[in-house]
Amino acid sequence: MIGSKKQKQQNKPLAEYIDVYGGEWLAKQKPWQFEADIAIPCATQNEVNEADAKLLVENGVKYVVEGANMPLTAEAIDYIRLHRVHYAPGKAANAGGVAVSALEMSQNSVRQYQTFEQVDERLKVIMKDIHDSAANASEQYGQTDNGYVDYMAGANMVGFKRVADALVAFGILN
Repeated sequence: MIGSKKQKQQNKPLAEYIDVYGGEWLAKQKPWQFEADIAIPCATQNEVNEADAKLLVENGVKYVVEGANMPLTAEAIDYIRLHRVHYAPGKAANAGGVAVSALEMSQNSVRQYQTFEQVDERLKVIMKDIHDSAANASEQYGQTDNGYVDYMAGANMVGFKRVADALVAFGILN
């Protein structure tokens, strides 16, 4: 596996890490009631509903970054965006895993292996390009307002344009 650093897998319940790192275990509670700058929901689909989004906004969250496939409901996304919380959809924020898989498949097919550092550097470039492309599309199509970048709209526009360009390139559309 490219760039892997062997670590011993411990498979402990999260509650056991409280003794090691401190904190408080809040069984069967969501963490959205706490003040924070950034929220990164990453457990499961539809984890954050509109009521949770209201808590995030009330508690001063400035950025919501999806760390899973669709952890926010459509209503939560609408609420977050309405209140101008910067929202990074999973299709953009989670692209790193797909990108590294593509790099791994590419290097395996040509049998030219890279170090962890080389892969990490390429990943940084890819993720910066994703950010910049979404931000630029948001700006270009009038979705940026007073410093608020609509990353969801930007990411959707970039994705749509790439599909449309591919259809034109293959002669499916004119």
